[in-house]
Amino acid sequence: MRKLTGAVFVSLDGIMQAPGGPDEDPTSGFRFGGWTAPFWSEDMGPFEKVINGEYDLLLGKRTYDIFAAYWPHNTDNPIGATFQRINKYVLTHRQEPLSWENSEKIEGGSTADAVSKLKQTEGRDLLIQGSSTLYPQLLSAELIDRLVLMTFPVLLGKGKSIFSEAQTPHGLKLVESFTSSSGVVTTIYEPAGEVKTGTFATKEPSEDELKLRENIAEGSW
Repeated sequence: MRKLTGAVFVSLDGIMQAPGGPDEDPTSGFRFGGWTAPFWSEDMGPFEKVINGEYDLLLGKRTYDIFAAYWPHNTDNPIGATFQRINKYVLTHRQEPLSWENSEKIEGGSTADAVSKLKQTEGRDLLIQGSSTLYPQLLSAELIDRLVLMTFPVLLGKGKSIFSEAQTPHGLKLVESFTSSSGVVTTIYEPAGEVKTGTFATKEPSEDELKLRENIAEGSW
């Protein structure tokens, strides 16, 4: 079965929109396109191993359109050469053909169902780039085998986010971390089942605490 990695450039407040350039994705008035560029350095740690590995791309339609307009014209870049050669699997319900060579629509049922079927086929492992709309369903279904978060030291306010209230809660396990010289923190996670909870309390609740709980339950807090 193919493994699926999600590799995400994300701000401290969870925004992943338009990391690559000012004109990449200005939808909803986003005005900070290219916010990762000032922090890029030669020591980006695990991401270099991920992006230089062997994989096929899994993309949402908007990220596919952005990539298809840029990377075929930049194949002198090693990443562009890789993207040109490999398969691009695109989740879309639109009918227009995909013009970038080695591109294929995947359809049928939900996003999770379509990706689950794709993972069971023969081929290279899969890598998500961009494609914020894919994450809620795929994280909820635990179809992402590795989540690579590159967290940049910047707050962006509003914009497309990797996270959504639609996600099903579940735990993650940290398997690797790295901090670049520019302060970018890369953390790699794998699924870890249900969310575990506990308490730091060592004594029975006080009368004040019990009263507070009553107020919370009654909606008067």
